[in-house]
Amino acid sequence: MDLVEVSPQAEPPVARIVDWGKYVYQKQKQQQKSRKKQKSQDLKQVRLGLKIGIHDFNIKLKKVKEFLDDGHKVRISAVFKGREMAHRELGYDLLDRVLKTVEDSAVVEQEPQMAGRFLSMQIRRK
Repeated sequence: MDLVEVSPQAEPPVARIVDWGKYVYQKQKQQQKSRKKQKSQDLKQVRLGLKIGIHDFNIKLKKVKEFLDDGHKVRISAVFKGREMAHRELGYDLLDRVLKTVEDSAVVEQEPQMAGRFLSMQIRRK
């Protein structure tokens, strides 16, 4: 048993007799319980090349839908290589194609924007 000062500012100061080990154990258990109830919402990223084939596109789209179903946010990036930078409209078309296929279950959180050689947008579940 330990003597723990609860309120030092009070007149007279308030103290309590506590089993400190038990108190610390209960606090740790309470924190673990609250962490269990929290659902982590990670940001997942899917990168697409401009010359992606239809089958590869469908595989990536399937992965995006899985991430959204798990409750994650998804950043979709179109990667430009070499002279592809001269045709940025192809990247916007690719991201529009992705958005049209998942629009029934997703909402755009961040509009497409260029960052270096990546064109990225962020979506989340409705």
